[in-house]
Amino acid sequence: MAAGDTGVSICSDALILLGAKAISSFNDGTDEANACDRLYPDIRDSTLVMYPWRFSLKKVELAQLIDAPTSSWRYAYQLPGDRLAAPRLVRESASVGEPVFKEWEIQGDQLLANIDTIFIDYQYQPGEFAWPQYFVQLMKYMMAWHLAEPITEQRDKSVFWQQIAQGFPAENGRGGYMRTAMHIDGGNNPAYSIDDFSLIAARF
Repeated sequence: MAAGDTGVSICSDALILLGAKAISSFNDGTDEANACDRLYPDIRDSTLVMYPWRFSLKKVELAQLIDAPTSSWRYAYQLPGDRLAAPRLVRESASVGEPVFKEWEIQGDQLLANIDTIFIDYQYQPGEFAWPQYFVQLMKYMMAWHLAEPITEQRDKSVFWQQIAQGFPAENGRGGYMRTAMHIDGGNNPAYSIDDFSLIAARF
């Protein structure tokens, strides 16, 4: 984990990459600090939801609400207040290997479904101190990209750091250092083997 990292330190390093002055606070009153203060939260959250980073996932059982939804759905569940986007996975139980459940809908801050137990995987913002180093590095490149034009007034620098962060447009945001970070993160999600399946048993 990247203990000690903060939004300010990430933005400061991004500014240094651009040849600009580092900041000590989002409230420094400088143009650099003001730009970081405005841009950083949105870029942080959008980068988190670009990919199901393992460190940003929670698994929880949703609380079923007393009042039934006024729709074709039978049950309503309260979604967590710290979620960044729609659930990544919805299941009927917390058991490993449980099939993904696909018949549900989001309305406001509620998940609607016709089953009486819901478990979800969802993404939240765990705090920079808990981020792995590869994601911290990715965020520095992402901030350098988005800060380049407003800070340096050079479009070429923005294009350069975009390519460092995410590669070329044809790579659909999955190139550059993003690809490296995704590969590292993928190592935290072991593949599950199928231990009991009728076709496998028939072969033996």
